[in-house]
Amino acid sequence: MDLQRAQNSTIHAMEYLAANVDLAKDLIMRCSTVARKLKNDDLLSMTEDLDSVIKNIGHELSRIPASTFGSTRFAETRADANLQIAGNRPRYCDQNSCDGYSEADMSIITANSRPRRRTLHNSDMPRLVDFLQGMYHESHDIGAHSFNSLPEVAEYVEPLYDSFFCPLTNKVMVDPVTTESGVTFDRKAIEEYFEKFTDGSEPVICPVTKMSMQSKTLRSNVPLKSTIAEWIMRNESTRVRIARTALSMASTEAMVLEAIQELKLLAKLRRKNREQMHKIGITKFLPRLLEHKDGLIRCDSLDLLCLLVGDETGKEIIANTRAITRTIKLLSSSSPDERHAAISFLLELSKSELLLENIGSTAGSILMLTTMKFNDSDDPVAAEKAGEVLKNLEKCPKNIKYMAESGYLDPLQRHLVEGSEDVQMEMVSYLGELVQKQEMTINIAGSASEILIKMVHSGNTMIRKAALDVLVQISSDGPNSKTLVDAGAVPVMVEELFIRKIDDEPMGSKTEAAAVLANIVESGLDPDTIVVNKEGHVITSKYSVYNFTHMLKCSMPDDLNLSIIRVLLALTALPKPLMTVVSVMKEQDISLTVIEFMGSQTEALGIGATRLLIALSPQMGHTIAEKLCKAPGQPGRLVKSIGQPGRVTERHAVSATLLARLPYQNITLNMALLEQGAVATLLAKIEEMQRGEMRASRHARPYMEGLVGALVRMTTTLYDPDVLLVAMDHNFTAVLTDLLVRSAGSDEVQRLAAVGLENLSHQSVNLSQPLSEERRPKKKKNILRRLRDAHAGRVHDNNRKPPPPARGRPCPVHRGVCSPATTFCLVEAGAVEGLLGVLESNENGRVVDAALGALCTLMDDSVDVERGVAVLAEHDAARHVLRALRQHRDAGVGPAHAHDGLDGGALSRRCFWAVERFLAHGGERCVRDVTADRALPNALVSAFHKGDAATKQVAESVLRSLHRMPDYSATYVSVEL
Repeated sequence: MDLQRAQNSTIHAMEYLAANVDLAKDLIMRCSTVARKLKNDDLLSMTEDLDSVIKNIGHELSRIPASTFGSTRFAETRADANLQIAGNRPRYCDQNSCDGYSEADMSIITANSRPRRRTLHNSDMPRLVDFLQGMYHESHDIGAHSFNSLPEVAEYVEPLYDSFFCPLTNKVMVDPVTTESGVTFDRKAIEEYFEKFTDGSEPVICPVTKMSMQSKTLRSNVPLKSTIAEWIMRNESTRVRIARTALSMASTEAMVLEAIQELKLLAKLRRKNREQMHKIGITKFLPRLLEHKDGLIRCDSLDLLCLLVGDETGKEIIANTRAITRTIKLLSSSSPDERHAAISFLLELSKSELLLENIGSTAGSILMLTTMKFNDSDDPVAAEKAGEVLKNLEKCPKNIKYMAESGYLDPLQRHLVEGSEDVQMEMVSYLGELVQKQEMTINIAGSASEILIKMVHSGNTMIRKAALDVLVQISSDGPNSKTLVDAGAVPVMVEELFIRKIDDEPMGSKTEAAAVLANIVESGLDPDTIVVNKEGHVITSKYSVYNFTHMLKCSMPDDLNLSIIRVLLALTALPKPLMTVVSVMKEQDISLTVIEFMGSQTEALGIGATRLLIALSPQMGHTIAEKLCKAPGQPGRLVKSIGQPGRVTERHAVSATLLARLPYQNITLNMALLEQGAVATLLAKIEEMQRGEMRASRHARPYMEGLVGALVRMTTTLYDPDVLLVAMDHNFTAVLTDLLVRSAGSDEVQRLAAVGLENLSHQSVNLSQPLSEERRPKKKKNILRRLRDAHAGRVHDNNRKPPPPARGRPCPVHRGVCSPATTFCLVEAGAVEGLLGVLESNENGRVVDAALGALCTLMDDSVDVERGVAVLAEHDAARHVLRALRQHRDAGVGPAHAHDGLDGGALSRRCFWAVERFLAHGGERCVRDVTADRALPNALVSAFHKGDAATKQVAESVLRSLHRMPDYSATYVSVEL
């Protein structure tokens, strides 16, 4: 048997050589055909030389005696004979994408034909007949020569000897045993046969010799068993090589799939087959198929790769290919089978520490895996495996960082809490890097925050800074503030800010601690519940506010000052803390420092300081105004900030808003603004905004409102000659009337314009030039007499429009010569129509109240009331006022404002006052409109019962005019009985 085995090996080697000569011959013929078509002389010359070499090899093979092969196949072959050729160039290999293996790795492997062989036609022994026959037919399709021996070689992978087969099953034996009759059977088969003779009534008959046997004893045929085992191993090895050749030479998708299926079956059988696949380049070849156009090929290739990377050798090979990158792409496949195969392959790869960093660093890998993990409703199977892959990837610290960058922070937090001290430091450093590289929203658990707070106490400067950086970023996310407060972050940050000092450590730790505190206070938590130390002080206490304001110094870093200002600004949002901040700032005289911060080169600090002053202005506005005038370069710097050209920024807006919020009647500030040319700047910017010349932004509206407010403040100090002259020169009445109409949809602009017109109108009666003769006012009539006269047609018709006052003729309201520019007359400026339009169209009570206040200046006692009422009656003013009363009688106008003195009942009170004037001084139309309103009596009664003292008094006056209350001022005549 050993001699025969040696002879078979020689024959096998020679036939391999012959088959490769055939393949080379075929390739030469193809190259020659292509060279002739391309007319490439060099290529043709090289092909002819190679052809000569192959012919020489074939000639030498033909000289070997035929008896050596036991066949006449090579005896008849000559160097120039008809060597029939089949084969095909590998379809999936080119010069640029061979992944490092040569043509030698893809050489065709054929089997030999031997005597006494048997055909094995069963499913237990898969054959490659279809592969090689497919190549045979393919060669005919492309016009190549036929290779008659290739299908013949493919018919048998290895010779099957008769002695290998069990006589009972006709299958290759697994455990051959010999019976008493000398015949060898498979143990399982013969034992099942012997079971028929268990009763002992019949003699045991040999199924082959038909001889009677006295014993059922079975003797193991060890030599035959070893020979079969060796044959199986050699057979599988040959099948692997043939499958590799078929895989590399296949020209159709079906052939590739069959080759992969054969390799999958062999890989599952035993580890040695997988080792051979590694050795001959199959493992290295398969990653290229992951980019094949056919989905089934990609899916089957992943399945085979999953089997081959079960050992470290396979993983090492895959590490040097592009398999991981290509597999990551397949995770987003629309095919569930392909996704599952890809994630299964990655799961197998992730079990090796060698590939963990490679997988994590592949672009998009972590993002794809986390997306797959959290979309468990779409694909639960893939989600579960993705979670397992991510869990394996956590073994590499860098992957934890990659996961955090992709928004998956759970592993980082878990290692931050559960890891060793070194791991915790590494995780904190990763978080610090993430904060520096990109703005992230980090939601962190209480346990993780406790670790970070503990690290702030560490003596390691780098760890402290990293922990503080992370805490700053964490605290910027509102929901985390409650977690940080519960974990005790505030006392630690307060200690870091006010108490702790470490030599040679930069001021950065204080800056970051202040930023954490600012984020927590701004988060919306009740500041009265935020404890800052063991003594029980809260962040709103005078102790805390004093320490915060004490830190405000120009010598401190801008970021630190900004954080402290943010804390103070957040506290001013609540009434009680606001009063504490105001008290402390007055005691420490910090206003000037904050004003100096307004001019900081750091824009955020300048904006924050200005916003803080705006918030404090209702309580300490005069103090701020005085300090602003005393500050070097102010308020000129503020005016310059407002007038800067370009896009409207937040700094533009807050600068203008501050001037609009400081007390209007502060003559010192108004005069300082006048000296700095503020009026010209304000008017120019208002005009630019109305023309749309300044680029709009989200700050455009508050900027415009601030500009108008700053301009209106000048109308409150018209008693000063300089201010009055400026108002006349720039025709404030026309400007504000125009703003009333062209308010760009801003209620506040309309309200401020109406307030400004009211202030101007109060001056008209003093500025109007009187004539030598003044008209005497007509004698008043009571309401009943006037109603009777109107019914009888004996009342003068006030609805007739009076002629406009000509130059030199008196104004009907102010009893003198008026003009919009010099006397600010609302009638001459045409502002009455605009103000009544506000009453008609605007639903904002504060705006309506301001417009009504301006109109009431035409009916007060300092002017000709009857003429003023007549002017308003021309525009149906009574109806507009009654509508405003119905619309806003319950809503009021809101809380008081420092600069306009409004209170909750101001609008109703103004309406009642105007109605009383219409009844007392109006014509027939006014009286009819007022008395016909059905809602007026109820509004009057309600105000009389529930209103404040001033409103009740006006309501009583109207009720008395309507004769719904007795007139106690009437004179009674005694009657003698």
